[in-house]
Amino acid sequence: MKRSSQPETLPGSSPQPSFLRFPSLARIRPRARWAIAFVLVLMLLPTLRSLPFYLQAAVGHLSILAAAKPIDALLLDPRTPDDLKQKLVKVTQIREFAVRELGLPDNGSYREYVDIGRPAVAWNVVATSEFSLEPVEWCFPVAGCVNYRGYFNKDDAIAYAKVLQNEGYDVHVSEVSAYSTLGWFGDPVLSSFIHTSELNLVRLISHELAHQAVYARGDTQFNESFAVAVETEGVARWLARHGSETMRKTYFAYQSRKKDYLDLLTRYRNRLEALYASGENATAMRSDKARIFRELKNEFGMIKVGWGGYTGYDNWFNQRLTNAHLASIAAYHSLAPGFRALMDQQPDMPAFFAAAKELAALPKLQREQRLLALEAGTAGAAPLPVNKPQPARPVRAARQTVG
Repeated sequence: MKRSSQPETLPGSSPQPSFLRFPSLARIRPRARWAIAFVLVLMLLPTLRSLPFYLQAAVGHLSILAAAKPIDALLLDPRTPDDLKQKLVKVTQIREFAVRELGLPDNGSYREYVDIGRPAVAWNVVATSEFSLEPVEWCFPVAGCVNYRGYFNKDDAIAYAKVLQNEGYDVHVSEVSAYSTLGWFGDPVLSSFIHTSELNLVRLISHELAHQAVYARGDTQFNESFAVAVETEGVARWLARHGSETMRKTYFAYQSRKKDYLDLLTRYRNRLEALYASGENATAMRSDKARIFRELKNEFGMIKVGWGGYTGYDNWFNQRLTNAHLASIAAYHSLAPGFRALMDQQPDMPAFFAAAKELAALPKLQREQRLLALEAGTAGAAPLPVNKPQPARPVRAARQTVG
């Protein structure tokens, strides 16, 4: 982060002018001093209340960076376990592939490794109103507004989730195996994902590096859907060059199951949206909502029969499902088909990234319209103009929380 320092004042020179001057406290009446202090406290209260959150985020990330070790050094160290060495070699190959084949950023990311000593690096809290699928947004100085609130400590995430539940929100807490600092720092390889499969490593590294290539401040769905499109392309290219027949069959079976899963959630999301727009009273709507979620679980059980015993989605469905669960999935997949259509229009990845950056520069509503039109196959060749007037967006049902 760039910091500015106060310029030095030479002896005998006049001080630099300031844009805002405050009178000396000695010249202010005691009651006025208390009034000023009270107003300042009110102004700073949102920041002060968020200070513990910012502190845990800073300490959590810096502790990871402090424990990072260069991969090259670990590969030469005889104390490094052989299985870890093999994974680190594979990660290095995948990183070089992502840079060379996908045109993703070539920087300090994934050149170091950290054993974080826990199964997840962080936990995300996603929330919605009781009768809405629109996620709550939290706004931060650098990342802008996002549809989740991340914690490096699981207990902190659960505690905050309970606060939101007590306020009447639907809440989902999910594990995070990796995250991106958008190029501000060199993102290290973490023990939370290093031992996953080869194709998962390709998917994950492509996804996180994609956030460094294109990022729309304050638009989680755009950013995550873009990264999903890039990871899908990364996996396809890796399979074409390095995949075995067994690996391809495994991946195609995974893609088929994932399509069944997303189609199922989309259908039930549509049913819930129709319910919430129906105008029913809260009691009836609450009963219908519970019934729809029960039917969702029952239908998943029937779909799973055709998967030959695959249990990869069981943990998700074994939870008490809420609107927040569906909102968290939509953030990653709702606009991905539009990005895939955009990718099909472009001759190479640099051209795709350039087109995605043009979309990121548009107002949020316009970029959403453009991507949905691309998915439907009805969009023109050029993005909508940035300054084209658009109707105001409807007010979100979920609250917007600042800080």
